[in-house]
Amino acid sequence: MDILILAMVAATGIAFFNAQQQKKRIALLSRVLGQYQIEALMENLTQGYLRALGEDDAERRDQIWSLLTGAETSIAEQFGRFARDFANVDAQAARVNRFPLPLLTGLLPQGSFDAREAFKIHAQGIAEAVANEAQRSARDKAFVLSAELFLMQHTCHWFCRSRATASVRLLQRHQTSHEQVLASVSPATRRAYTELTGL
Repeated sequence: MDILILAMVAATGIAFFNAQQQKKRIALLSRVLGQYQIEALMENLTQGYLRALGEDDAERRDQIWSLLTGAETSIAEQFGRFARDFANVDAQAARVNRFPLPLLTGLLPQGSFDAREAFKIHAQGIAEAVANEAQRSARDKAFVLSAELFLMQHTCHWFCRSRATASVRLLQRHQTSHEQVLASVSPATRRAYTELTGL
């Protein structure tokens, strides 16, 4: 009986600590991210890509692709600035836990990775997808850039909550799994991201 009570007290304490850590992380990310329109641009691009892909008229489709280039350039520039700003965050505050409980981040540093480095990887991947030096078609460019943006969003949710929560949100919002997104980003992003996160 005493063991059960002790376990309940410990579980309550861990849940409280976890909630406090999540609030701090959400506030930190919101403070830096709040200066930018990244979420709105991402939504505009996602909707625009769907419109372009659903358009039967080739001329109209090309017009939509053309109109989206401004938003693509803007999101690459803004996320690059965000990554540079976030690089100034305290190293310990920027740790992302590979385990479900943030409590373990401090206890097992090897079980975490640096969000500042992750956001640099995402900034590079987004910028390269937008620059399109690989000369992808408009459709393929949109596919890769969408994957880069979805992976970046997954990292934001992972930083604030947990990997499991981030994966569920990715599936709910974009009907795609973390594994599918990771397979769809550029090879350079995939290599750097997997090396950093250990996935």
